[in-house]
Amino acid sequence: MGADRDRGGRRRPARVVVYAACGTVLLAGCASMPDEGDLRDVEASQRPDAQVRVFAMPPRENAQPEEIVQGFLEALTSDDPGFETARKYLTEGASKKWRPNASTTVLADGPNTVAEHSGSREATGDYAYSLIGTKVATVDSQFAYKPAEGAYDETVHLSEQKTADGAKEWRIDALPAGLVMGMSDFQRNYESVNKYYFASNTQGRTGVQLGAVADPVYVREQVDPVTQMVRSVLKGPTSWLKPVVRSSFPTGTALKKGVKSLTPDDKNRLTVPLNAKADRVGQSKCTEMAAQILFTLQDLTPTGIDEVELQRSDGTQSCVVNTNQAEVYVVHGPAKRAEYEYFIDGEKRLVRIPGAGSEQEPEPVPGALGDGAKELRAAAVSRDEDTAAGVSLDGRSMYVGSLASGGSLGEAVLRSTATSPDDGLTTPSWDASGDLWVADRGPKDSRLLLLPKGAGDPLVVSTPRLEGRIEAVRVAADGVRIALMVSNDKRTTLLMGRIERGDSEGAGGKDTVAIHELSTVAPQLEEVTAMSWAGDSRLVVVGREARGVQQIQYVQVDGSTPVGPAPSALTGVKEIAASEDERLPLVAHSEDGIVRLSSGSQWQTVVKTGMAPVYPG
Repeated sequence: MGADRDRGGRRRPARVVVYAACGTVLLAGCASMPDEGDLRDVEASQRPDAQVRVFAMPPRENAQPEEIVQGFLEALTSDDPGFETARKYLTEGASKKWRPNASTTVLADGPNTVAEHSGSREATGDYAYSLIGTKVATVDSQFAYKPAEGAYDETVHLSEQKTADGAKEWRIDALPAGLVMGMSDFQRNYESVNKYYFASNTQGRTGVQLGAVADPVYVREQVDPVTQMVRSVLKGPTSWLKPVVRSSFPTGTALKKGVKSLTPDDKNRLTVPLNAKADRVGQSKCTEMAAQILFTLQDLTPTGIDEVELQRSDGTQSCVVNTNQAEVYVVHGPAKRAEYEYFIDGEKRLVRIPGAGSEQEPEPVPGALGDGAKELRAAAVSRDEDTAAGVSLDGRSMYVGSLASGGSLGEAVLRSTATSPDDGLTTPSWDASGDLWVADRGPKDSRLLLLPKGAGDPLVVSTPRLEGRIEAVRVAADGVRIALMVSNDKRTTLLMGRIERGDSEGAGGKDTVAIHELSTVAPQLEEVTAMSWAGDSRLVVVGREARGVQQIQYVQVDGSTPVGPAPSALTGVKEIAASEDERLPLVAHSEDGIVRLSSGSQWQTVVKTGMAPVYPG
């Protein structure tokens, strides 16, 4: 799940008790509604303590239009599970049409509100208010986050309604679809959680283990997140990930009718009653299903979930699986913990240091890539740490050799078509199946190539609508996602793509590999200079914002920023490496040489001269 969530920042006492009639458009501050069309700034909320619950207040009798709007918008940021209090601010017709879970629009700050003028209000008997702001992201009905940009401008309309006793009251009769809130309230109300599915292509996995793929979604933090996440897992993966993963739950599987909430017992065991769709699954399939839920919920409760029991529709036990049993069936993250960190030393050799512990004296790797016969500028080590690929100093040749004593190098497995050392081959990347990925950069464009098992004729990977040339390639441990740094005349951006492998039938007998639905991961950065995977659904990125200085930060694969501290600042970072095993330290090539950062400490120099640090992968 990445860095620990920040629980700091107490809410103002007046707002802890209730949601009063003043407020903002889905922000936790308090500002008066302009009545004459002028714009008002909105004060964003602070993050509350985890135990603080925020309750909405219903409309006050004889409330005026601006108070109704503010009260409604304020109620949307409460912990009301079904937004029942918010609906009391709507007309009956508007309430029936409103679907709060259809989407959420996240704004850079609380939107300003401005009263619209459409003639005499006394004559027309209605009011309208514009809500404006700058979009940062959207969250769809599957709770999938996606960066967004541009202006937000929507209208809330009110009219007078007669009550049962003949009195009149103002209510909202037209409103924007879904929800809208500022980033601070989004972070207060929602948390990112990885739900897990299995890679459709299990080629290259050892034994019978399946590869788990993280599918991050956002759920309301204080509104029964355990039940929300179990329902989300059962419904299936998000649309972006669906083409490359599968679920072990049979289609149509849901919680048993009447089950409203799921709560682990005092032994951290969760019982999940399912409907009849899952009644006939065998033990191995049931274990896979339980593993999906177990891995999804592992960090969602204060003490975690240690065991999951799945029940059939008649209440009998289908299977019980604990964490150790689940890991026998499923590869969760890297298949093995990296033993070493690797980099190119001052003699242009591939060297290594232990990944854990304090030992920092580098040693040449066993085999030809460590003996200095071929001068290297970059390398990649296979995930089992048995094989490595090295790029020659001029960037025009790539060699693959064994990391065993006495291993030798043959001819280059790949030669670049580039004519300048400034172009040539990028740092390669190994996937979970043992295939080797690299980009061959030309002066204006690039080709993404895949060498099956690190040898043979390279496959040209289709990269539709790639605007620029690839500067860096990193394949995730799950084997279904790839991170690319792409540069053009304007900027260098970080993109996330989905890897799809096609059957050889219909392709002239040749396998096909393509990257689909490339999306921007760090849109706030104008220039990205380095990146690496740093978890199941997280990357560490070096870059700078417009008119800003270089910084190191974590980003999620969906483009959101995880809550929690960023890595310690480091100047002059040229390259960075992280392991998907988040217990291992960051390693960087900076102006101070090769340095590394362990949890809870500061950057420490490993050697003064070196470059191209990498972990296996």
